[in-house]
Amino acid sequence: MGRLHRIGIGILVLLLMPALSGCLSGDGILDVSGNRGIPGSLTLACLDDSKYTSMVIEIDYEPGYLPESTSTDMLKQRLESVCAKPMGISFVFTETDFSIEDTWSANDVRELGDEAKSSSPQSGSTLTWQILFPAGTYDDTSVLGVAVDASTVAIFKDSIDEAENIFRRPSAEKIENSVLVHEVGHLLGLVNTVYTSPVDHEDSSHPGHSNNEDSVMYWAIESTSIANFFDNDLPTEFDSDDLNDLSGLADGSISCTDQLWRP
Repeated sequence: MGRLHRIGIGILVLLLMPALSGCLSGDGILDVSGNRGIPGSLTLACLDDSKYTSMVIEIDYEPGYLPESTSTDMLKQRLESVCAKPMGISFVFTETDFSIEDTWSANDVRELGDEAKSSSPQSGSTLTWQILFPAGTYDDTSVLGVAVDASTVAIFKDSIDEAENIFRRPSAEKIENSVLVHEVGHLLGLVNTVYTSPVDHEDSSHPGHSNNEDSVMYWAIESTSIANFFDNDLPTEFDSDDLNDLSGLADGSISCTDQLWRP
């Protein structure tokens, strides 16, 4: 039995709830706008080091919404384990007033993210991905995080705090850890966003997500239904199928589409 289903009551509550929409559905999230691409369009740029030898994760956060250090430290570890960046992966933190305090759409994330960017995603030998930590919630309030194009993610800490159940199991910090890795996993193309895996591990009811509850790409990680799992040990790692997909994309044995750059 997987770690998310160890407590029977958690299973019961989850089964009684309707399915919730996720971070790859809704308001034009897969629309290509200019050269922004779609989540996964810079997968090869991350996995290959022939052009981009370093990577910067730009964190633009609303005052009071600085991400947990455990979340960003964990994200760095996960990226270092899969991305070929011999000159290293670094973070830049910038306090930003986005001037939206209530509801965000996918277009808001794209446009305000563009305004806050300090560097283009592809600049010289550096690949830059951007993560917004804004005040307010997504227009689908069940969504905790969203990936809107090839390099941009938003994490909604207000919704994460609200998703914490009264037992703090899982805690808001644990939820943030998992959601952050999950959303950046979409920038890596997981699951089947810009490729087709040779292994059937995509959840047919939640496209773009794993059917394995022990994978950080499991569909429930991004939604408020995560509060119904009475377990503080949430998945934060890509499972073997996710890692094999990324390895196949890196060595060319799995075909990759919709790329803004190819080696």
